[in-house]
Amino acid sequence: MISIEQLTISYNKGVNVIDGLDLSVDGNLIHGIVGLNGAGKTTLLNALYGLVKVKEGQIKFDGEKLSKKKTAYLVTENFFYSNITGQEYLSLFQNDNFDLTIWNKLFELPLDDLIDSYSTGMKKKLALLGILKQDKQIMILDEPFNGLDIETCRIIRSILLQLKERGKTIIVTSHIIETLTNLCDFIHLLEKGKITSSRDKSGFEKFQSEIFKSIETKNEAVLNQLFK
Repeated sequence: MISIEQLTISYNKGVNVIDGLDLSVDGNLIHGIVGLNGAGKTTLLNALYGLVKVKEGQIKFDGEKLSKKKTAYLVTENFFYSNITGQEYLSLFQNDNFDLTIWNKLFELPLDDLIDSYSTGMKKKLALLGILKQDKQIMILDEPFNGLDIETCRIIRSILLQLKERGKTIIVTSHIIETLTNLCDFIHLLEKGKITSSRDKSGFEKFQSEIFKSIETKNEAVLNQLFK
């Protein structure tokens, strides 16, 4: 289990991006984090991976401080060095049990080509292969479906479900809530730096309706002015 207690993160003095956040993430399951832009999703994931300074609180995995040794992190915007091939990029990750030839049958990447020539979707698939090759116990995926076609999204979904069955703990964000309700065991709503609600599969339909209704109500007055 990942246990987050009273997590507080601030980039500017007096303004907390993550504000006393509490969350328990059960292991061997897929957890979704949803929230509007600016809610703090990426900051939360950066904190889990140790990329930002924590002002207060703690993050533990099975009672010990969560470390990068057990965690793989797919960021939203992937970075690759110039003038290297896909094959060279993947060689940076050591795993003798990773059969790249078979894995690439799913992604169909031109691994001998320079990454500079890849499309946005191809770069996302290459980054995902790098995450999969690391074979860490915890996988943190920030918007993994962005830039991918329908077929690849379904392939990724199938892979994540298989990894869950093999004991991985997966945390994923998405701007499209339907991709999470179709994948996750739990979904957690992040609002203004706090987790305000957590639901399991039995509550997903109502949860989605509540979120959509809240958005519609929030903007109803302005829309009525525009289209009166």
